[in-house]
Amino acid sequence: MAQIYVASPFFSPEQIDRVQRVEQALEANPTVVDFYSPRLHQDAEHEQFTKPWATEIYHRDMDQIAAAQIVVTVIDFEAENVDSGTAYELGVATMSHKPIIVLQEKTEQVNLMISESLHWYTQDVNALTTYDFQQLPSNTFTGKVL
Repeated sequence: MAQIYVASPFFSPEQIDRVQRVEQALEANPTVVDFYSPRLHQDAEHEQFTKPWATEIYHRDMDQIAAAQIVVTVIDFEAENVDSGTAYELGVATMSHKPIIVLQEKTEQVNLMISESLHWYTQDVNALTTYDFQQLPSNTFTGKVL
């Protein structure tokens, strides 16, 4: 069973809705034993948005990426841009040789650093309900790249 880290922005109602649907799809997938979504773990010992809070959240998230076998990411953010925190997490995952499963619901170009590092790409969040996180089938992004 797969341990998964969810890398996604969650700063607007649209982004929160999208990542909640990802979380629900992973909960419904029988090949997923557990996942860590930072959105669900913003509680900290320190006041939110302070330096001590940021340090705690950063180290917690980095530890969770290190512990994960797979990273599932949402690259929809604003126009053709990826959220900078999500992009950072994808860089960490790439350098840690973790498969990256990408969801992009909007039809936009994809930065070549993401298109070339992803393991599997989909535009349908429901595909995460049935994706086999044990066998990890792969595909490639075939759209336009930046």
